[in-house]
Amino acid sequence: MALRAALLDLDGTLMDTIPDLASAANAMRVELGMSPLREDVIATFVGKGIENLVRRTLAGTQDAEEHPTGFDDALASFKRNYHIINGEKSVVFDGVLDGLMAMRAMGMKLAVVTNKPEEFTLPLLRNTGIAGLFDAVVSGDTCARKKPDPLPMLHACELLGVDASEAVAIGDSINDALAARAAGCAVLAVPYGYNEGRDVRTLDVDAIVPTLVEAAEWVRRRQDSLQKDSAQ
Repeated sequence: MALRAALLDLDGTLMDTIPDLASAANAMRVELGMSPLREDVIATFVGKGIENLVRRTLAGTQDAEEHPTGFDDALASFKRNYHIINGEKSVVFDGVLDGLMAMRAMGMKLAVVTNKPEEFTLPLLRNTGIAGLFDAVVSGDTCARKKPDPLPMLHACELLGVDASEAVAIGDSINDALAARAAGCAVLAVPYGYNEGRDVRTLDVDAIVPTLVEAAEWVRRRQDSLQKDSAQ
């Protein structure tokens, strides 16, 4: 089926947000009397939402307990600090703007599907100047469940007025791949993101694309192939 929409992850796919996330996470640790962590370590904690990031940052490891002591205070501290810095050091990855514009030129609808809460997602998109490129935004608290559950992908498709089989999901992590596969979308992965420190080549995806420009080209080739098949 022809692809009519692209569902794009935010952190690690559209933008490098680690500098801001790490700053807020380390400010939280310092406020709680803990020493800061290296930025590259905190990068491996990103992917399953802010609450999970806070748990992992408190523990200093990916294997964090579900409800550590002091979690509520830590979460409040993180949010307060992240509100201050959100978008200050985050940068849009190379190729993102050109890739998004190429997809829009093909008539595709675009949506952000992220585990980041809306209170941080919408300001970040505005602050970095790309909010106007998207027809819909599904944040981590838009639906009852986050990625890797397929519900956010399916909700985005509903907002865009397309079937899941008419959408391609583009992300950098296992959460994106699992959610997209379960929803019935095509799946592309970019190799420059976070994926909790793991190699994206281990993911079940249709292709790994170096940038969103190549993602747009992958979609174009797929569309051309479908047109040739239908003409035969």
